[in-house]
Amino acid sequence: MGKILKRFGLYFLKKTHSLIKNSIGFIIKNPLRVLKAAGFLAFFGFVAIAFLFIYYSKDLPSAAALREIFVPESTKIYDRTGTVVLYDIYGEEKRTIIPFSEMPEYVRNATVAAEDDGFYHHVGIDVKAITRALIANIRGREIRQGGSTITQQFIKNALLTSEKTLPRKIKEAILAVQLEWKYSKDEILELYLNQVPYGYNAYGVEAASQTYFNKHAEDLTLAQAATLAALPQATTYYTSNLQALEDRKTLILNKMLEFGYINKDEYLAALTENTEMKTVNDIEMLAPHFVIEVKKYIEQKYGSSLVEQNGLKVITTLDITLQQAAEDAVEQYAQKNIANFNANNAALVAIDPSTGQVLAMVGSRDYFGESSPEECVVGKTCKFDPNVNVALTPQQPGSSFKPFAYAEAFRKGYTPDTVVFDVPTEFNSSCPWTANKETGEGGSKCYNPKNYDGSYYGPMTLKEALAQSRNVPAVKVLYLAGVQDTIELARSMGIESLADSSRYGLSLVLGGGDVTLLEETSAFGIFATRGEKNSPNYILRIEDREGNILEEFRKESKDVLEKNIADQINYVLSTNSFRAKVFGENNYLSIGGLPVAAKTGTSQDYIDAWTVGYTRSIAVGVWVGNNNNAKMRNADGSAVAAPIWNAFFREAYAKKQQESGELKEREFYFSLPSLDNEAPFVNPDIPKTGKPVLDGSVYRNSILHYVDKSNPLGPYPKSPQNDPLYQNWQLPVQQWGGQISTSGTNYTGTGDIAIVFTSPQKDMFSKNDTLELRAGVQSEKPLTLVRIWLDGELIKKFEYGENSSARAVNISENFSLKSFQKESSHEILVEAQNKDDKTDKAGFVFSIED
Repeated sequence: MGKILKRFGLYFLKKTHSLIKNSIGFIIKNPLRVLKAAGFLAFFGFVAIAFLFIYYSKDLPSAAALREIFVPESTKIYDRTGTVVLYDIYGEEKRTIIPFSEMPEYVRNATVAAEDDGFYHHVGIDVKAITRALIANIRGREIRQGGSTITQQFIKNALLTSEKTLPRKIKEAILAVQLEWKYSKDEILELYLNQVPYGYNAYGVEAASQTYFNKHAEDLTLAQAATLAALPQATTYYTSNLQALEDRKTLILNKMLEFGYINKDEYLAALTENTEMKTVNDIEMLAPHFVIEVKKYIEQKYGSSLVEQNGLKVITTLDITLQQAAEDAVEQYAQKNIANFNANNAALVAIDPSTGQVLAMVGSRDYFGESSPEECVVGKTCKFDPNVNVALTPQQPGSSFKPFAYAEAFRKGYTPDTVVFDVPTEFNSSCPWTANKETGEGGSKCYNPKNYDGSYYGPMTLKEALAQSRNVPAVKVLYLAGVQDTIELARSMGIESLADSSRYGLSLVLGGGDVTLLEETSAFGIFATRGEKNSPNYILRIEDREGNILEEFRKESKDVLEKNIADQINYVLSTNSFRAKVFGENNYLSIGGLPVAAKTGTSQDYIDAWTVGYTRSIAVGVWVGNNNNAKMRNADGSAVAAPIWNAFFREAYAKKQQESGELKEREFYFSLPSLDNEAPFVNPDIPKTGKPVLDGSVYRNSILHYVDKSNPLGPYPKSPQNDPLYQNWQLPVQQWGGQISTSGTNYTGTGDIAIVFTSPQKDMFSKNDTLELRAGVQSEKPLTLVRIWLDGELIKKFEYGENSSARAVNISENFSLKSFQKESSHEILVEAQNKDDKTDKAGFVFSIED
């Protein structure tokens, strides 16, 4: 291959050299013909450029006229029915024209550094910037960048539209050059600084100065000037993302220092100055966090100027009834959570899982409230930051992430009936199995997570472990499912915050990776749709001032999860009896007869509390905590988030029934059935694998004794001890069994049965061995039947009469293994039944060696 490439390279060089040589020869031999052709092209190029200049510049107004020509028309953002205006951009324009002399040098220089650092050197267009933008546009196969100078930006805002087309860019460039011929740089900069939008109705630097800092532009400090200069690039983004605004301000100060606009002392002083902007709380805006996201989207797509000046009609996905229900639910528990749990903030998101449309979004408990505690630093030390949209801010989800690991385990062949042991377990193979050390061999950090209540339940089915949110079984499930495979599944379901998979280990299943509330709520919605993914979206339709449709919602679905896997998760999370042992029969995750699935989550040290759940019609997520990650007081997801979640569901379903018939006829109306008429989840087909441990049988060994975790449906592992965690899982199970046989069963009063094997103590035998089976059966109620099965064949049965009082039976049976085949595996199963018709079964697998 290398020789072929080398030969091709030599051939290409020879041909290129020959072409250049022939071209030079032609020019030398025919100089007059070449000059005539070049002159002809130059003449017609000049005529074409002159024509374009004359055509596009004939109506260029005077400087005085340019100061008054800008008359914006407001854009309106509506709810999904088009009957409620959420926000008018901008209903009341703020503008105060000031002369160039009243614009401080800091403002002028910061603006030039931020928007057009070659302003004083070009003639209206920047060839380098245009070339750079042209390359980017060619690569992207569309017009994405414009390379616009300050002069071009002013032309676009004052005389043209923001459409990204080639004719408009040509017109803009020609008029910019014409403007530079006609006016001085200072006049152009004055025009620009009096016209540019800074957000929140503020046009021009004087209005922006008054709006954000309550002072005249001529009184701005260097840091404040740099802050304002950062805004025009993306006003909504920066006014709602203070850290990004701070970063851009620093970048502008760096450029000002680089270009010599300021000295080192001025630079350092500006970096340390607190430039906290005045909070704008007098804006007439419904669903403010949602509106801000919509505004960001349309500004990014269509440009700030077009959005703020060209009268768009934006029909969003928001359901105003559900939004009000969301705000009411958050407010209902706000003060209680503050007083009882030191939980100062909350967020809620509601999504239509069948479309991905965001129906409600509450990014904080009160967007227009005051930050707290008093004198806290916004974005850093405040427990409550009203303007931060926590629904879009990555937080640790706690146990609410567990369903993704269980779903991946079900995909691999484990089932809701599969049994794992909830016992103290060490998950670092370099650490002692006793799960009571912090460091292991070589100083490695041990990992032995505890259950939230400090107790352990022994053998549990996966459906019980997930519904009851047991931590140790969940970590075992993630190990069995695979960390990387679980991350890939979560990503495919829309959890994009888990970017660098190398950062995560087994703690991921307990919330060790930050995700956003919107992401997780949307991903839970995929369970509701039985595997169909519909990404979150905010827009139904956008029209221009003439009624032309600029964009319209189109459903784009993708199947990312098998239907039956989603059905199994729905079955587990919606069955109240599975979680009742921990949460009680009457809990906030149960809503009357509504078929609803839910999962709570609590991050370490009670920093984040979550509840996420769904019906077939709507998915809802709630987060509760503090903006500065201060610890709450014993506030788990079921205590502080679930009540809000529950209150929203009840009010949402009730209020939607009360809406008028006229409203229900609107084009994009979102309907909910009554609580009694919501569609139930599809019953899952829980597979029978043929492996007892996967199908619900309890054994005296850990699950790693019976399955190869990478191929659980395959043959029994010949050397299970080769799994690095085998001993750490096996020994605690044996210890647990010993505790049962010596200390008795901790009965719950429900007629439980316990079966404990004391022999054999090994699993591998030769054909000449005799297997000695020793087991004890204990029951709270008198036993009626005990049976022993070998490879599915009944070999022994003990029946007790109706008057029997036997609550404990010892089994002692010997089996010759001479008739068994070599290299074969077999199963012994003991089954017991008592007078309450309670049954239990337990067994083990043994193998015959050569």
